[in-house]
Parts: sequence; structure tokens; C-alpha cells
Amino acid sequence: MQWAALIAWIVTAGGGFVLLVTWLVRGGLRQRERGRIRPPLIFSHFLLAAAGLVLWIVYLADDKSALAWIALGILGAVALLGFTMFALWMPQYQRRRGGMRPVVAGGAGDEPAVAAETHFPVPIVVLHGLLGATTIVLVLLSALEIGT
Repeated sequence: MQWAALIAWIVTAGGGFVLLVTWLVRGGLRQRERGRIRPPLIFSHFLLAAAGLVLWIVYLADDKSALAWIALGILGAVALLGFTMFALWMPQYQRRRGGMRPVVAGGAGDEPAVAAETHFPVPIVVLHGLLGATTIVLVLLSALEIGT
């Protein structure tokens, strides 16, 4: 279970990295408008997920159950941030899918006219979320020492 959690976490991180790079390339750092994914949110999600992954690797090396529970707690925070970003992304996606123009900046200077997250590949968003949920379940089962 522990190794499956590691593999799921790494694959999830790969998808998250693709989304982060897409967001950066499309001007995400300049987004300040309400209803868009802002830098503190996306970077908190990324940094907490990376810290949890490192902690999970340390857990695999040390086999101290407290580390597994801490990693699970970190994953909980990562999931909450992820759900928040999903809630911001979904209206952008629905506007684009419905043929409506995505949210346009209201004269905020150099802010991108189109939200950076409208460029996220939908399959990557879906897989990232599903694999994230799978990772949480596998980490929980490992912390409970089920299937070891």
C-alpha cells in the first residue's frame, strides 16, 4: 500500500506540474481579479503537496507511523486547496465550453484578459483530481496499516 501511495502521489504531482506550468505560461502570476486562481493559492497547494511527498518518502525510509499521519494531514490541506481551485476553475471552463468569452479583466493593468486556468487541459484536471483522491485513500490505508 505504501509504495502504491508513493506511485500515485508522484503521478498526481506530474499532472499538477503540467497544470502549474500551463498556468504560469498563460500569465497566472499576474492574476489578481476575483474568481481566478491567484498565486498564493496555487503555490500553497504545490508547496504543501511537495512537502508531503518528501515526508512520505522519509516515512518509507524510517517507517515511523507518526510521519504517515502527518503526511495524511498535509494531504487534507492540499485537498482543500485543490477543491478551492477546482471551484474557481469550473465556472471558467463552463463559460469556455458554452461558447461564452471567459472572464475578462476589468482594467486591472497588465492582468491577462483571459484567466490562465481556462487553458488547463480538462483530462489532466480530471486525472489530477482522481489520482489525488486515490493518493489520500492509499495514504490513509497505509497509516492504518491495512494491506501491509
